Amino acid sequence: MLYLIGLGLGDEKDITLRGLEAVKKCEKVYMEAYTSLLSFGLSTDGLSTLEKLYGKPITIADREMVEEKVDSVLSEATSFDVAFLVVGDPFGATTHTDLVVRAKELGVEVKVVHNASVMNAVGICGLQLYRYGETISIPFFTDTWKPDSFYQKIQRNRELGLHTLCLLDIKVKEPTWESLCRGKKLYEPPRFMTINTAIEQLLEIEQNRGESAYNEDTNCVGLARLGSEDQKIVAGSMRQLLAVDFGAPLHCLVIVGTTHPLEEEMLNVFKLKGESLDHKDHRTA
Repeated sequence: MLYLIGLGLGDEKDITLRGLEAVKKCEKVYMEAYTSLLSFGLSTDGLSTLEKLYGKPITIADREMVEEKVDSVLSEATSFDVAFLVVGDPFGATTHTDLVVRAKELGVEVKVVHNASVMNAVGICGLQLYRYGETISIPFFTDTWKPDSFYQKIQRNRELGLHTLCLLDIKVKEPTWESLCRGKKLYEPPRFMTINTAIEQLLEIEQNRGESAYNEDTNCVGLARLGSEDQKIVAGSMRQLLAVDFGAPLHCLVIVGTTHPLEEEMLNVFKLKGESLDHKDHRTA
């Protein structure tokens, strides 16, 4: 049996009771560690906290393992129960859908335990979830690669008056180009895109394309460490958010579409002050 278990967004306490029960009965536990991270990242202390709660050792599943060596995990699941832990919800990334397809092809039974993800937790900023259009991902620019294929999706969302959730790039255990050319992998230090970098790249794309999908005065919401006790949410124009220090990762950005009065009231809570809504009060409200 393969268990795909969502961990939620904050820390080790966000796992559901059903998820925790599943983990404790599995013989092997893997934790996917490249589409997202819990608030404490991949530090030794953070992993030991998880292992203490679960009563199991955890094997980190990085991009290379998930995309190239996952058959060994599925092979284990034909003989005993295996847990595959995912930050957020298991189906927040297409990688995990592919994992289920491959498991089914091998005759491995799959059970899924859902949890909160950025796709629904973003509702805390006050913009109604049914008013979002297609979600986009913004990758880091390089000197020779500056993709802008998502620009048209933002443009289409805004033409329809819909909000756009922008998921920002994270780089964990990424091999350097030089090492790939030499055939011996060396890895870059981890990098996490900030809201500031995302806006800078978005404005550069707009300047190059000049199609007026958005500009410096376009309203946005920046969200950092969503779901954690120290989450930070700030609403303002792109220009205003460029000056905000959102702190540690992970970050995401919402480009605001047409708003209703209630959405405007909630956005005003977060405008300009740089203050976040108290997470504990929100959860018990």
